[in-house]
Amino acid sequence: MRLIGGLFTHHEDYVALFKFRLSMLLPKATVEVCAESGALGAAWLAEHTESAPPARDTAVVEDAEALAVAATEQSNPRSADLDRKSTAELVDLFASEESYVQAALQAKRAELIAAVDLVAAAVKAGGHLFYTGAGTSGRLGVLDASEIPPTFGAPPELVQGIIAGGTTALHRAVEGAEDQPESGALAIVERGVGEGDVVCGITASGRTPFVLGALARACELGARTILLTCNPSRTRTSWDVEIDLPTGPEIVTGSTRLKAGTATKVVLNILSTCAMVRLGRVRGNAMVDLHISNAKLRDRGVRLVSRELHIGYEEAKKRLEKVGWDVRLALR
Repeated sequence: MRLIGGLFTHHEDYVALFKFRLSMLLPKATVEVCAESGALGAAWLAEHTESAPPARDTAVVEDAEALAVAATEQSNPRSADLDRKSTAELVDLFASEESYVQAALQAKRAELIAAVDLVAAAVKAGGHLFYTGAGTSGRLGVLDASEIPPTFGAPPELVQGIIAGGTTALHRAVEGAEDQPESGALAIVERGVGEGDVVCGITASGRTPFVLGALARACELGARTILLTCNPSRTRTSWDVEIDLPTGPEIVTGSTRLKAGTATKVVLNILSTCAMVRLGRVRGNAMVDLHISNAKLRDRGVRLVSRELHIGYEEAKKRLEKVGWDVRLALR
């Protein structure tokens, strides 16, 4: 297969991404850039192309069929009459459904342990943790990553969130952003992912093209990979760790910000927090690298120092003031 046109002859990054996308559709194809003018190819096509009915997009149809059978897209029989329930019944139903989250987490205990060990080893060796997702999944990844610097005093680049559609997608939907695997691959390259890093792809259905494209590119760059889904019936892939939480159908059909979102957030809590514990950023159960930036956190820091050193509140406060409110230094 020959690629013709100015984009291909002048932009190597575009060529690499185009080849990556083609490799997913035509894995056995040999692709090269043609240095000849694109006008020649256009003339040849005009001469040889005959009118024909549009071909059936098999890839799109197969993807739609896979999504239709996903656990996250099924109707929940316990909420079939949701619009006829009283407020009390609605509250009771939502509360009772959360039991499925705990059961799903317990069912994947071994996979969670493997994922934690993978992330902890990477960050201890100087690597980074990247979350990538679209919609709710992407927002949860960005949320967890954003909490690490103030909670544990870690540099912001240590845990990063990548969301399809960029920062705009944090507060409103970006149509079609999740459907482009090449965009996921490009995002991985732009963040500088490489060997020693871990990329955790978050997709409730397990089939989001943006996420799968990001994971595939991460593999090519030598990074380790984790796939986090809430769809055990998904088409199987081959990542270093695969966590398929059996949270079951949502109360509102397809609304994965509910049980799937809750379970996903718990898993991200586990991955990032355990990594910080392994880095020594927790003493006992105290955040000794807490970034103190307001009155509430100053009080928390004082109480922490007071408890750990068995000294009075005022004395602990003076110790912290002396070292610029650095908890770790105050504990020495």
